[in-house]
Amino acid sequence: MVTFKSVNRNSSGKFMNYAAFQFFIILNLTFIQPVIADVGRIELYTIQSMTLTDQEFLIGKTNSSPVTISGELRYPRKKMKKYPVVVLVHGSGGVSGYVDDWAQEINKMGVAVFILDSFTGRGLYKVNNDQSKLGRLAMIVDVYRALDLLAEHKRIDPKKIAVMGFSRGGQVTLYSSMKRFQRLHGSSHEFSGYIAFYPSCVTQYKEDQNIVDKPVRIFHGGADNYNPVATCRTYVKRLKNDGKDVILHEYSNAHHVFDYKKLVEPIVLKKAQTTRSCRLKEVDKGVIVNAESGKRFTYNDPCVELGPTIEYNRVAYDKTKQELSNFISSLFR
Repeated sequence: MVTFKSVNRNSSGKFMNYAAFQFFIILNLTFIQPVIADVGRIELYTIQSMTLTDQEFLIGKTNSSPVTISGELRYPRKKMKKYPVVVLVHGSGGVSGYVDDWAQEINKMGVAVFILDSFTGRGLYKVNNDQSKLGRLAMIVDVYRALDLLAEHKRIDPKKIAVMGFSRGGQVTLYSSMKRFQRLHGSSHEFSGYIAFYPSCVTQYKEDQNIVDKPVRIFHGGADNYNPVATCRTYVKRLKNDGKDVILHEYSNAHHVFDYKKLVEPIVLKKAQTTRSCRLKEVDKGVIVNAESGKRFTYNDPCVELGPTIEYNRVAYDKTKQELSNFISSLFR
């Protein structure tokens, strides 16, 4: 059973001390005021999860490194008895501005959002420059625990909960649809849809074609040199051959993070790690290997490169915004 706590209480259920309360007021003044026109209410929650290595995740370990993470639930101003909700899953840079931008857009649609923060509770700020700080699959557990919380919330419709992630969070979103991963770590509830923005598809997991019978939508840039779209095309083709409801929306000339309006000029992340030239696969005992060398993969492998580009693309963003609006309307009708 998930215990819900009001925003003025801490994870033990006690009222916040004065310093924490001051921080909450600052948080409201900084982030809530700009979006007040579209937000009817904000609630903050803690979630009990685990920090697993990729190998621990893949072998189904369930008793490793407990951690308390958090999330922010934003309701739209539209009054409803039960709200549909989209869980937003951040990328390697943490909860960034474009995550907040999409939260506002989704609230405008009359849909609640739950912004999941998988980093702060783990003492992380970002992992762009050192992806080994957190396993690629650990956040899938977080997503399932967020689903547990929301499905038991008295103001949320448990049949209308979707998940939407960006980059690392897009990979989390995409592969959280795998039936095997749901058997190992999942919820008794089920997401109604999966929306992945520019995910990495370089890793082939065992049984990765066996996903749930729910719609999957992927939004990707043809010029993305952080998580190139080519491997996602291959994965989507395999899923479609198995009759899955999956659509890849690909936009030519669009780079990574094409949906962040503030990136008016391209930025090269000189120290950020990318597996764009890697081809990885899961073998026995949950080990991820470099498919070329056959050796266990690490971020010291020669295939790991630096210096991907991020840049806003207005055409891609406008098309994505319309496609996303249509999909969410259809999903929650």
